[in-house]
Amino acid sequence: MASIQNGFCGRTRREFLWQAGGGFASLGLTDLLSRDGFFARRDGLGVAGGEPAGPLAPKAPHHPAKAKACIFLFMYGGPSQVDTFDYKPKLYGLDGKTIDIATKGRGGSKNQGRVVGPKWRFRPYGECGHHVSDLFPHVARCVDDIAFVHSMYAESPLHGSAMLMMNSGKILSGAPCLGSWVNYGLGTENQNLPGFVVMLDQSGGPISGAKNWNSGYMPAVYQGTVLRPSGEPILDLALPEGMTPREQRRLLDTLRQQNEAHLAARPGDTDLAARIQSYELAYRMQANAPEAIDLADEPEHIRRLYGLDNPRTEDFARKCILARRLVERGVRFIQVYSGGNHNDHNWDAHGDLVHNHEKHAGDTDQPVAALLTDLKQRGLLDSTIVVWGGEFGRQPTAEYAEGTGRDHDSAGFTMWLAGGGIKGGIKVGATDELGYKAVEKPFHVKHLHATILQQMGLDPNRLSFFHAGLAQRLVGTEGAEPIRELIA
Repeated sequence: MASIQNGFCGRTRREFLWQAGGGFASLGLTDLLSRDGFFARRDGLGVAGGEPAGPLAPKAPHHPAKAKACIFLFMYGGPSQVDTFDYKPKLYGLDGKTIDIATKGRGGSKNQGRVVGPKWRFRPYGECGHHVSDLFPHVARCVDDIAFVHSMYAESPLHGSAMLMMNSGKILSGAPCLGSWVNYGLGTENQNLPGFVVMLDQSGGPISGAKNWNSGYMPAVYQGTVLRPSGEPILDLALPEGMTPREQRRLLDTLRQQNEAHLAARPGDTDLAARIQSYELAYRMQANAPEAIDLADEPEHIRRLYGLDNPRTEDFARKCILARRLVERGVRFIQVYSGGNHNDHNWDAHGDLVHNHEKHAGDTDQPVAALLTDLKQRGLLDSTIVVWGGEFGRQPTAEYAEGTGRDHDSAGFTMWLAGGGIKGGIKVGATDELGYKAVEKPFHVKHLHATILQQMGLDPNRLSFFHAGLAQRLVGTEGAEPIRELIA
């Protein structure tokens, strides 16, 4: 006992018993708290109107929400800020000249670079007079509804880790994505559709794949569901061959009765409850997802507005219309990808900048502007945040000895937001005179996440999920404040 008394357990028998006893007692306490639902409600989120129900039941926000939904238009690959929305007139005169400039990208660190001047003209638009590249003539007409953040930055200039950072706030995989946090914090208003939907580019998914929309250490019920704009909307949900809707209903009722019996026997098992809700949601989606993606009732003027009749814009137009339809049906978070696969299949312009950006901007400009216009005319823009951007931007200098391709730039890039209580017709922050690094009011990706959560009624520094001994947060344990300049 002397060795124990003088070792790690303390110097007296009383201290030994106190330390050991506290550990054993905590096991029983953990069980009691779990049965009482403490861990399910540890961040103050409760089901609106009473006791917690299923994991996707609507929950009361922390504070009155200005936005009910978010549509994240993800430009995978990294669009060039100095060729799109961040006007840098000095670059035109430096085109082709080698200058001293410290940069860091996919190719490592450099101290010199050959300037690639912007390849498109910028013009002022709207009452705010914001300069927009000729790449986006349609979006340019919406600038008075848009807030531009020109001083975003992140740690990684590599696609995989940068995408994880933009989606989950971490450069390593295993953390829940933004849509999962929204799903977890608010639940869903439509129990027949997923609360978090992802639509991929027709060329394929982005690097790292499903890690960009999974729920990490949260139950799987909070992960994103990939929705296909045509054909079978959600894979692996088809009814067994020969099963009628009535038989499906009977099977679902039987499943629910069995699940209720399981939950009665294991009242504190929140993971079981989440899995059960996932199964039941899958059955309900079989009947509701096809209706949600059916555009047959969309009038002709809406089809023309989005460019659904144009082979060039048809794919992204369909996704943007579906995003609006999902918002109308109570889906909380929709992420739409422009670009997939590798190289020029996305915005990753390492070779021919003009070929790359004209392709992707031409595919998306009209549908994106139409989405803003359509949401606004339906009275939905006030309650829907639309976010546009990629995982990073691109450098003002060339990557190779020849050509116009630009390397990755995570030191300073542009993203924009509209709707959901965000001020329109403003710009916040700035990069240096060449557009490489954020120098005025730099904002990390976590500040963007905090802004979205804040507008949706969730305190970014309060919303948490207990995992690995910590109250984990999307904005990290150190926390992050919203970008106050954006909030109306």
